[in-house]
Amino acid sequence: MGEFSKAAAIALLADGVAPWVGGLDLEIVSLATDKTIVRMPFAEKLCRSGGTICGQALMALADTSMVFAVAAASGGNRPMTTVDTTVHFMKPVSSDGVICTVHMMRLGRTMAFGHAIMTGEKEDMPIASATLVYALLGPVYAEK
Repeated sequence: MGEFSKAAAIALLADGVAPWVGGLDLEIVSLATDKTIVRMPFAEKLCRSGGTICGQALMALADTSMVFAVAAASGGNRPMTTVDTTVHFMKPVSSDGVICTVHMMRLGRTMAFGHAIMTGEKEDMPIASATLVYALLGPVYAEK
């Protein structure tokens, strides 16, 4: 099995996800076969009225982080799709970036299961958690 590098994750973020996801300005902090960490900086454009980061941005952070986690666990990017996501919002966050840590629970032949914990950068308490299930639609793409 190969390795899914930070450079490959950045390229995937530029070309392999919906264009609006680029507006989240995600930063790949670390990639490993069992744990992936992604940072979403605070931005007013991600806030709903009242100044807190909207749930849609947090869900997109978790979902996109899972794409990177599956690729890291698989040794490269592969065709996949979200089957199920359950998100629990625990605390609003404002004026703070968000760190999303995805733990791969199981990577099978046709399915992948992960759990994401999102925390504010300035505090260690979780602000949201997500359980994510992906269908794996094919093998790892060949490197270009």
